[in-house]
Amino acid sequence: MDANLKPRDAKDVCEAVGWAAAEEQPLEIVGQGSKRSLGRPVQSAHVLDLSGLSGVETYEPAELVLTVRAGTPIREIEQLVAGNGQELSFEPMDMGPLLGREPGEGTIGGVLGANLSGPRRIKAGAARDHVLGLEAVSGRGELFKSGGKVVKNVTGYDLPRALCGSWGTLSVATEITLKVNPKPETSTSLILENLSDEEAIAAMCKAMGSSAEVSGAAHLPASVSEGTARTVLRLEGFSASVAYRVKALQQLLKPYGAAQSVADAASEVLWKSIRDVLPLAGTQDPVWKVSLAPASGAVFGKIVREQFGATLFYDWSGGLVWLSCPDGAPHVDEIRKAVVSAGGGHATLVRADAPVRSSVDVFEPQPAALVALSSRLKHQFDPKGILNPGRMYSSI
Repeated sequence: MDANLKPRDAKDVCEAVGWAAAEEQPLEIVGQGSKRSLGRPVQSAHVLDLSGLSGVETYEPAELVLTVRAGTPIREIEQLVAGNGQELSFEPMDMGPLLGREPGEGTIGGVLGANLSGPRRIKAGAARDHVLGLEAVSGRGELFKSGGKVVKNVTGYDLPRALCGSWGTLSVATEITLKVNPKPETSTSLILENLSDEEAIAAMCKAMGSSAEVSGAAHLPASVSEGTARTVLRLEGFSASVAYRVKALQQLLKPYGAAQSVADAASEVLWKSIRDVLPLAGTQDPVWKVSLAPASGAVFGKIVREQFGATLFYDWSGGLVWLSCPDGAPHVDEIRKAVVSAGGGHATLVRADAPVRSSVDVFEPQPAALVALSSRLKHQFDPKGILNPGRMYSSI
């Protein structure tokens, strides 16, 4: 077989994976390759290119259900649902700019394989929470289906959710069914200026605990925000409701200063920049994604700033820290120790050269019991270990 395998449908995927399993030939699974430099490099002479599995199978706007082939570009899906006044509420991140590629290259299969979710995750949930059904091919070359194509059908629901975030190491998705939601009528962002990290996270947590229904909470320190620290809170929905909630939230946050508002187009541009981590996209410095308790974000930020001058900003009300290492070193040990010192969490090395990604733990190291569980799960789905071997962990 050729080194580059490009299936046209699920049957072709079964045949390609079946051949690879029989010959014990590892396969690197890619869509359009937009996230190929994320994770540990896959050692494989064969690439399974899913870009040919593209297109919409069914779309029922009235039922809020969309079924697409896994290689469908995410931009096409977003354009399609937007034309019907709907959206993917998990707000999938476009990793292209951060990884040095053009924007808009990712596929829906890649988004779910990486479980990518944007700022609205704090309100709408993660990408996996919006998957209704999945068709995929196991490492045995066997086609299986789980879940359904209606919102009320929960049979087999947990399996699609479990496969999200597995980075193509357990199966090859061929078709995905998602729930979509009506797009908010309007969007307004409140901006507080010149708060410290500690003040900003306190303000964001206070807003999240209110009845304002905040759908985005981020803090951009002065180093990534043109010299002025900005704390940004997003409110979405019907115009009258948003207007009322904006006033209520401004009143609630008065101890932190006067919150200015920006609406619609300006708000959308601001949150797209936060979603796609554009403040850290202009260099080649190593970039980390760190998840921890929101109240611990500032503690972690202070540690890594003092240790190696990290450049960073906060999303998810402080629970997600994006940081870059301006000296060019990945600082693996310092970052993992800082996570522990801040109360625990997990850190993922998102951007680094291939030699670095080959020599360190890109994803959070697992305790022995979880390693054993992950190994058993890998063996159940991919007994010959041919699907993206080593992409997440060297031993799996």
